[in-house]
Amino acid sequence: MTNKTKTRAFAAALLAGTALASAASAQNVNFWYHFDNADNPMSDLVEKFEAENPGITVTAENVPWNSYYDQLYTSIVAGTAPDAALVKLNALPRLIEMEALEPLDARLEGWEGLEEIQDNLLNLTAAADGTHYYLPVQYVVLYLYYRTDMFEELGLTPPATCDDFREAAKALTRDTDGDGRIDTYGFGFRGGKGGHDHWGSLVLSREGVGFGAGELTSDAGVAGTQFVLDLFQEDAVFPPSAPNDGFKEVIGAFQGGTTAMTIHHIGSSAGMVEALGDNVSAVPVPECGGGRWTSFGDESTAIFANAQDKEAAWKWISFLSSPENNAAFNVATGQLPVTKTDSANWTVHEQRFVDATIDSLPFAHLLPNVSETADFANTVWPVAMQRALIGELSAAEMNAEIDALYND
Repeated sequence: MTNKTKTRAFAAALLAGTALASAASAQNVNFWYHFDNADNPMSDLVEKFEAENPGITVTAENVPWNSYYDQLYTSIVAGTAPDAALVKLNALPRLIEMEALEPLDARLEGWEGLEEIQDNLLNLTAAADGTHYYLPVQYVVLYLYYRTDMFEELGLTPPATCDDFREAAKALTRDTDGDGRIDTYGFGFRGGKGGHDHWGSLVLSREGVGFGAGELTSDAGVAGTQFVLDLFQEDAVFPPSAPNDGFKEVIGAFQGGTTAMTIHHIGSSAGMVEALGDNVSAVPVPECGGGRWTSFGDESTAIFANAQDKEAAWKWISFLSSPENNAAFNVATGQLPVTKTDSANWTVHEQRFVDATIDSLPFAHLLPNVSETADFANTVWPVAMQRALIGELSAAEMNAEIDALYND
C-alpha cells in the first residue's frame, strides 16, 4: 500500500469514526402527547427548543385521546415507551406500579424554573409518598356552563343547589318550535369516558360519600347516583345520546343549542365564546347533599424509566413548563399556565370564566391517588355508567362495582 493510499484510508477511517461518535452522542427525545385542538403549537415549540438546544432532536407524536393510555401502557409492557409524555394524575399510581417513571426530585432541586411554578401545583401532583414524577404543564378546575340567553328567556337564575339544578334542567328541556319533539335538553351529560367528573359533581359532594369502604354503597352514595339516573330516565333532561356521549358530543351539543347546561372547564371557554358570544357564562357546580365537589384537572409531563437520554428529556419537559413556552402551550390548549409570570400576564380567557375557576378552587378535589383510579376512569366507571343509564344496572349495583374496585 502506498503512502498516499494509507493516508486516504486513514482519513476515511477518521471520518467514519467521527460519524459514529456523532451518531452515538446524538440526543433524541421521543415525546407523546394528545391534542384535540386544531391549533397545535407543538411544531413551533419543538423548533424553538431545538434552536436553543443544539444536538437534541425532539420527535413529538400526537396520539388520539381515546386510545392514548391503552397505547401508552402497551408500549411500556413492550419496552417501546416514549422517552417522555403528557400524562394525567389519575395514571400516576399505575405508572408507578409498572415502575415506568423516572423520579424528578433531584432535577427539580437544581432547576432555576422551580420558583416559577404556581404554589401548590407540585403538592397536588406528587405521588402518595411525596416523590415527584410529574412536572405540571397546565391545569383547570371544572365548573358549570350555562346558556345565559335561555336562562333569561325563562326567568331562571344559575342553580346553586341540586334541587335548583333539577328544576332548571326540567324547565329548559322543551320543544321550542312546536313540532312535538324536544329541541333543547336541560343538561349535556357525558356518559362516555371522562364523564366521571359530571357524575362526581352530583354524587361525591354528598356528606360521607367518597371512595372509602362502604361510602358509595351508603344511602347517601346510592341516592347520589340515583339522582343522576332519574335526571335521564324520569326527567329526560339529558339528550338520548348521553350514555355514549364524549367530550366532542357534549361540547358540540351545548354550543349548538341542544343543551342548556354542561360541566367542563376553562379550556372550552374560547370555543364557547366564539360560538355563543355573551350567551354563555359559568358558575361553580351546584351544592348537592350538603357539599360541593368538582375536579381539579391536570396535565403534566413525565420522563419514562426506559428513556435513552433522561437529561435531554428533562431539558424538553422543563422547557415546556418555563415562562413564554408554557404560555404558548396553553394559549393553544386553552388551559391555564403553571408559571407565575405567564399567569400574571394572562389575557387568553374572559374574566367570568377565570372567576368561575377561582371560585371553584375551595372545593376542587382529586380522585384517589391509587392504582385503581386508572381502571375507574378508563373502564369501570364508563361501562357501569352506560349500563346504569340504559337500565341494565341499578344505582346500588353501579356504586357497588366502584366500591369493589377500590376496597375488595
